[in-house]
Amino acid sequence: MAYTCMDPKDFEVSNPPSDGISAMSFSPQADFLAASSWDNQVRIYEVQPTGNTLAKAAYSHESPVLDVCWSKDGTKLVSGGADKAARLFDISTGQSSQVAEHAEPVKSVRFLDQGQNILATGSYDKTLKYWDLRSPQPIGTVQLPERCYTMDTTGPLLVVGTAEKHVLLFDLNNPTTIFKQAQSPLKWQTRSISCFTNGKGYAIGSIEGRVGIQYIEDKEQSKNFSFKCHRDDAKNVYAVNCINFHPVHGTFSTAGSDGTVSFWDKDCKQRLKAFGNCGGTIACSAFNKNGQIFAYAVSYDWSKGYKFATPTQKIYLHAVRDDDIKPRNKKR
Repeated sequence: MAYTCMDPKDFEVSNPPSDGISAMSFSPQADFLAASSWDNQVRIYEVQPTGNTLAKAAYSHESPVLDVCWSKDGTKLVSGGADKAARLFDISTGQSSQVAEHAEPVKSVRFLDQGQNILATGSYDKTLKYWDLRSPQPIGTVQLPERCYTMDTTGPLLVVGTAEKHVLLFDLNNPTTIFKQAQSPLKWQTRSISCFTNGKGYAIGSIEGRVGIQYIEDKEQSKNFSFKCHRDDAKNVYAVNCINFHPVHGTFSTAGSDGTVSFWDKDCKQRLKAFGNCGGTIACSAFNKNGQIFAYAVSYDWSKGYKFATPTQKIYLHAVRDDDIKPRNKKR
């Protein structure tokens, strides 16, 4: 089945990566989209007001790149790779340099809100490391119970999801101490984690087509719930590959290996919008800085092993309609 977009009006990004797309991130300052790929490259695209895209820059790792994230001021980009390194790309100079290393592949990278130069890296070597970009050595290291699969941060909250369904919460005012340790509320392996925009909790997605909404404070635990998604009529179950919170409305998207995207409102516990099937797995997605553009990559996610790998990758840009993503009035 040929890949298609989830909405006929969506724009296709020109010059997409030549291998599986692992992660995407929009600059918080401008409409620049970064995409990391299994072809060892990170590419940066400029999204023009017309919806057309220009390939602006690219840089390389020595192995597949697994994650990518912008600095808060939009001047730098960091990526983590299977070459056990995190690399920093400076937009103004066009130069990249290694800024972090682990004993195993770097699966997740995030700039922290605590300062433009502070970076967190999570690895398959079962450590979380903090780096000050002005120093070659980590400024903090935390032993994790298992390999890091995913992480996200908002304000003082950092959430790490590892193998064996461990979830570790950090208060970045005390970054090397695990503030709270929990088990995923879902039955199967963790695939994605995304923090609420207000930092009061996180959404966690698994390989079994299910999302858990989890609050941090004990007094809000009664609001926790899980729901099924990314399943079909034939009872096939698909991974929730990516969860993104809308930067304005606090609603969120899920993208799955069933080839679909949905928008959701956690407070009303309902789906806001379901989009058409893209004919291939959706590996990752991202909202731009004001939530008016939603990027999604139709790209193999390796969920069925190398035999099912597809040669084509596409990135599409969807113009988000406010009515599709705005919270609904709560039911009385």
